[in-house]
Amino acid sequence: MAVSSLPIIFFFLFVSIIIPISHSIPFIVLHGIGDKCSNKGMRKFTKYLSDNSGAEGYCIEIGNGGWDSWFMSLEEQSQIVCNKVKKMKELKEGFNFVGLSQGNLIGRAVVEFCDGAPPVKNFISLGGPHAGIASVPLCGSGIWCILADDIMKLGIYSDAVQNSLAPSGYIKIPNDIPNYLEHCKFLPKLNNERPDARNSTYKERFSSLENLVLIMFEDDKVLVPKETAWFGYYPDGEFEPVLPPQQTKLYIEDWIGLRRLDEGGRVQFIKVEGGHLGISYSDAKKYIVPYLEEEQQQPLQFGLQSKHVSWSLAYRK
Repeated sequence: MAVSSLPIIFFFLFVSIIIPISHSIPFIVLHGIGDKCSNKGMRKFTKYLSDNSGAEGYCIEIGNGGWDSWFMSLEEQSQIVCNKVKKMKELKEGFNFVGLSQGNLIGRAVVEFCDGAPPVKNFISLGGPHAGIASVPLCGSGIWCILADDIMKLGIYSDAVQNSLAPSGYIKIPNDIPNYLEHCKFLPKLNNERPDARNSTYKERFSSLENLVLIMFEDDKVLVPKETAWFGYYPDGEFEPVLPPQQTKLYIEDWIGLRRLDEGGRVQFIKVEGGHLGISYSDAKKYIVPYLEEEQQQPLQFGLQSKHVSWSLAYRK
């Protein structure tokens, strides 16, 4: 006697309706200055995040990596990443950003400037110079650094330097703010700092993030000041004190939506031990991985109650 298949069909239909559907969206890693995706450290970092979150991770390269990260303007670098993310079919449903140092500014430019890009859900920033830096990043004696020093002598806010040295796009000399606002080509636009050129679209796009995770390193000697990783910076005209983000004009007047995100409980200000980008595996697992893991989609409900699976606030202090 044949057994009817109707009960089985109804069972699977019931399960598909009641049980939440889980999925993970991919993430993009953007490396810092002088680095490249093929370097062992970047490959291990991307793989570690992917293995522990279950999400597919992609490191996006710009040109030849290390060289272009120094000597291609940030406007050009951002446009390259913008074009790449729009072409990646894997990202069409949205993605998360993990930025390292300078890579955070490129990632933010994609969020704010990139028309037609897939939506960015969570933005995790490690040591990002978000409010600018007051000096050129510590470099050393390599050929790139020698070239950078020679270019710097031409004047940090000159067109020649702005077009050929990436860090010049976010160097903000506290006692030269008028010159910075007029001639620095990248950060004033990214942070909506120019009073006569503020763009509400940039603010709306940035404040649409689901979560912004700002990680600062306690012993960071590369970013000056280190608090720029949290959007903290010096007051105009002074090299001290360092203002916490909530006391800056950018936050108070909410030029890019940072205050809106923070008041909505969507910003995590996190401090970890170590020097610039020296995050431990345990801290990466604690502060980064939860924002890359599977999310639960709301199931269809017919008179039944269900709850999303959410992460403990202990992971988001």
